[in-house]
Amino acid sequence: MNNLHIFLGATVADAAARPLHWVYDPKKLKRYIKGQKEVAFLKKNKSPFYSIKTGNVSGYNDVGQVMFNTLLTTKKKSEVFKNFKKNIVKKFGPGSIYWRNLKLRKKYKKIKWKNPLNGPWIHQNILETIQNIKAKKTMTGGTKVNESDGYCAALPYYLYNNSDKELKRVIRSVANSKINETYALAKLKIIDLAKDGDKNPLQTFTRKYKKSKYYKDVIINIKKIIRLKNHNHIKVVKKFGKACSYPGTFMGSIHAIITSSSYKSAVIKTIKAGGCNCSRANFVGAYFAALRGFKNIPAQWIKKTKSAKNII
Repeated sequence: MNNLHIFLGATVADAAARPLHWVYDPKKLKRYIKGQKEVAFLKKNKSPFYSIKTGNVSGYNDVGQVMFNTLLTTKKKSEVFKNFKKNIVKKFGPGSIYWRNLKLRKKYKKIKWKNPLNGPWIHQNILETIQNIKAKKTMTGGTKVNESDGYCAALPYYLYNNSDKELKRVIRSVANSKINETYALAKLKIIDLAKDGDKNPLQTFTRKYKKSKYYKDVIINIKKIIRLKNHNHIKVVKKFGKACSYPGTFMGSIHAIITSSSYKSAVIKTIKAGGCNCSRANFVGAYFAALRGFKNIPAQWIKKTKSAKNII
């Protein structure tokens, strides 16, 4: 695998945003970051839903870590998918801390939610994926939500094999819907253009695929965001949705990309916009690492990211 700094960029950005993951109340978010020298890698967890130590990644990037480790430990190309599914169940399924917390969550739902759960949070797509793997279904990805898990699984795979057919297969193995597939693939195409030194990857992408039916909605949404380049980032993210779903998560990321000049400023902007910052950070971080290279990722941030040492 080449260009591992791209996956590192996503991983570090996710860890940087994680302590403020899913803070939807703008007043609370303002209060949490007020007077902080650095909003990235906040020492204390402020996510109202779950609490993990600063330096760890969210469930989004953890899917990517599972794929990355699968690629490192699988000798035969033909066995990657089989092993990936096995490793997903091992990491997130019965016996894991993710699964234990899922059971606790069910109890929590019956009472008023007061404190975050101690430990990580399993996402709907991954929960469905595990159920489908156990039911021996051919298509294992979740179908209920359109969120970034498919893209996160596909990012390290793209560095190993950049074939559309195989990437679609990876995406759908955890997030099985057309929206999941289209937006995840679009992100990877944009990252690929940035990696190859394109001066304006978004412009090139929209020009290259302007007649494509497949990317029609993606291009409409990119153009909507470009028209709002001079608008406040927090307001734009709020307008299109600061939750985890496509197209909002994609559009918020695009706005951070077109209004930032460096990896660090883009990630900080993403954190300050609140909501599902980690899903946006996984795209924004990978993009700027691809565009500006390894040196654009702050060295101090890399040191603070637990999974970084497995990638470098």
